[in-house]
Amino acid sequence: MGSPNNKPTRIFSLHHHNTPSCTRSHQIGALLLVASTFFLTRLFDHRFTTCPPSSLNHDLTSQNVVHFSDDGSLSWPQMGYGTHLSLKIYVYEEDEIDGLKELLRGREGKISADACVKGQWGTQVKIHRLLLQSRFRTRKKEEANLFFVPAYAKCVRMMGGLNDKEINHTYVKALSQMPYFRRSGGRDHIFVFPSGAGAHLFRSWATYINRSIILTPEGDRTDKKDTSSFNTWKDVIIPGNVEDGMTKRGAAMAQPLPLSKRKYLANYLGRAQGKVGRVKLIELAKQYPDKECVPVILSDQAEFPFQNVIDYTQISIKWPSTRIGLELLEYLESIPDEDVERMIAAGRQVRCLWVYAPELESCSAMQGIMWELQRKVQQFHQSAETFWLHNRSIVNRNMVEFSSWKPPMPLP
Repeated sequence: MGSPNNKPTRIFSLHHHNTPSCTRSHQIGALLLVASTFFLTRLFDHRFTTCPPSSLNHDLTSQNVVHFSDDGSLSWPQMGYGTHLSLKIYVYEEDEIDGLKELLRGREGKISADACVKGQWGTQVKIHRLLLQSRFRTRKKEEANLFFVPAYAKCVRMMGGLNDKEINHTYVKALSQMPYFRRSGGRDHIFVFPSGAGAHLFRSWATYINRSIILTPEGDRTDKKDTSSFNTWKDVIIPGNVEDGMTKRGAAMAQPLPLSKRKYLANYLGRAQGKVGRVKLIELAKQYPDKECVPVILSDQAEFPFQNVIDYTQISIKWPSTRIGLELLEYLESIPDEDVERMIAAGRQVRCLWVYAPELESCSAMQGIMWELQRKVQQFHQSAETFWLHNRSIVNRNMVEFSSWKPPMPLP
């Protein structure tokens, strides 16, 4: 991009019923209600007053940021997370559920995981592989807190393995084979949708998985849909895929240059797609073809990975997409080099959270995702079609016990 002067500019991217008469049964019921209320009150009072004083008096401000020890290991904050990871995730096998194999390999089974692990959609493969090797994986459905549904649907679609209609039909078929999905209405099931289309890739997502946990890197994207499938209260923003060679320890395929030696600091990966902000940015680049740049966040609706614990004001700049123009360039030119260096240094501290590494790494994208998933775990599961009796047995509307549910089962 060309500049009005020779000073480099830096852009950081990144609801009436009759009153009943009072019978003896009602009196007994009232007494039971009073007794149970008293018991529960004492129980909760006991639980909350026996917490260690340190956990109540701890500085909440310091809990809400990521901390690193001298050796670079990550100390995740306690607030909202707990003191340690404790969850069990069941990963469905592709031969276990009718339909999963097609969602992973296409109708003819010719698409390999290796072919889907690269580029933008690689997270769908990496997360699956890492969960298969995870210490949090369980092979017993009855003890699982969460269930992971593996699918490489975006890759399979792009490689001609399934079309949109087939993807939709196959997802519904697979879900109808899962009793535990029926039990919770999908609340404890995890899906990965790693592209801008999000869960819209599964056309009937709003009917079938609107309560499920969706992992996606692009919570702001709708791709010409009227609504976004992302819900910030149940879903998780994950880091996008980065080629392993750019993130592995030791010798990497690229090493960062000192700021003073950087000539080109901009990287545009994607398509304009007629989006106003992108078009303006490209026009600006043509107007100033020799200006040196580093990226800024120009997506107004964007949400970011692990923003419960990362202060993005320390590592990035977010600029209104409606004000892309010379004003942006002039602002960036005014930023002192030492401020740029400070932000780069802060970014390097949390860089490990974007790396899809094995669990032996103390800081990684998977570690962050596991902490986020732990916050989604519920002790009690229910849906509109599940009921329970005095002996704690779970039954469906036809009073059939959960252990006797036979697929395929009706879905909402």
